[in-house]
Amino acid sequence: MLRKTRTCLTTGAIALTLGLSSAAPVNATQDYGLPSLTGSSQAITGEEFRLGRAWLRQFRARVTAWQDPIAQDYVESLVSRLLPHSGLTDANTVVTLVDNRALNAFAVPGGVIGVNAGLFAFASEEDAVASVLAHELGHLAQRHYSRGQARAEQTQLPAMAAMLAGMLIAASGGGDAGIAAAMGSQAAFVQDQLAYSRRFEQEADRLGLQTMAQAGFDPDAMVRMFRAMQRQVSLQGGNPPEFLLTHPLTESRISDAESRASQLEPMRSREGDPIYHLVRARALLAVNQRDPQQAATRLAQDDAPAAARRYLDALIAAHHGQTDTALNQLDGLARELPDLALLPVSAAEVAFTAGRYDEAIERSRRILRLMPGHVPATRILGEALLQRDPDAAYRILNELASRRPEDPQIFTLLAEAAGRSGREAWGHLARAEQMQLTGEIDRAIRQLDVARRVAEQSGDGNALARIEQRREDFVGYRETMEKF
Repeated sequence: MLRKTRTCLTTGAIALTLGLSSAAPVNATQDYGLPSLTGSSQAITGEEFRLGRAWLRQFRARVTAWQDPIAQDYVESLVSRLLPHSGLTDANTVVTLVDNRALNAFAVPGGVIGVNAGLFAFASEEDAVASVLAHELGHLAQRHYSRGQARAEQTQLPAMAAMLAGMLIAASGGGDAGIAAAMGSQAAFVQDQLAYSRRFEQEADRLGLQTMAQAGFDPDAMVRMFRAMQRQVSLQGGNPPEFLLTHPLTESRISDAESRASQLEPMRSREGDPIYHLVRARALLAVNQRDPQQAATRLAQDDAPAAARRYLDALIAAHHGQTDTALNQLDGLARELPDLALLPVSAAEVAFTAGRYDEAIERSRRILRLMPGHVPATRILGEALLQRDPDAAYRILNELASRRPEDPQIFTLLAEAAGRSGREAWGHLARAEQMQLTGEIDRAIRQLDVARRVAEQSGDGNALARIEQRREDFVGYRETMEKF
């Protein structure tokens, strides 16, 4: 049900750090004293977009992905709720989930937002997660990459690409060598960068609080999150969670956040529902695969809603192969909470994982009749149809890939569907797309060459034209990725 790829990684080194100053409190309609960006649009620039997407491909080559379409859909919806209030215009964000129990999240230029499963495992409320995401969107909105790069050039320091490259080395097991490559060897360089980043963190926190309030979240959740992390440090004998290695926490910072948050109120009320707690149940199960009961214990300790505890019980039953029990529990919850698509989608997922392909097809189609285009249901339908009707699976997955061009798992499924339905050239093309999305750009280009030969032999002019276009794009991607 929850699948993993590639090697495990810690992501804290690349997170843009948090920090608050003691400026006077303001309300949600003011600008928080943020710098004027006159002459510099807050839209993501082409350079930032290319660098961020190239970085993401290298990152995917080094991480264990948390492959959970349901959690992915939820995080993307949460980001979408925050975006209109973040000041980030023309945003083309992409969310990547990391199968790592460490508490962490990060933002990278070009609109890349990363979230560890451990963030959900730690945060007992939705607003706390929203506070972290709002902060990261603040970094992107305030153009901290391009402004930081300009600062680096002024002081003859390495460009941001070199910084990110060092972080990738550290992420893939380079240890101190990677950190050294990222930070440089001169003390003056380190001090200058730390001083400059603190100003950026202040801006991101201020904007994050404002974004939360305007999106209807509780700004005090940021303070509660800080206090929870502070307690964890105390319980672990001063050994901070990964997030705090790049997000230093001080009492003055907490006090300042508390002061600012007290001046803000959500601009519209939000009726609570259990969806966050259901997603959190999935995250807890993901990080406790070897002992699912630990996930249930943690959920109970945090006094999660009864629906979330019942949902996790169903997932655990499915994990142990008790498919009928799991489906009965999920169907019962779905009748009680008919507005939550997550519940019937989870049932379709359980049916598919148990090899009940016809049932998974029927369940997912039932959802799509009510919610056309729903991504998790569409993916389950396409994956199940691979076992019954590869041609139909190809059509569904091809349409889904056009909507989600940054999703490597969709292209993996599309390649399989193309091969099974006799679309050999298109299958090689889909495989090439999956490779380039996961950082294997040289292999991807070679795969395109195979696709071209197959298209020529079969006389598929449409495939050939697409392959030639993508080859030119891939060469451009390689040039950008060489910066890492």
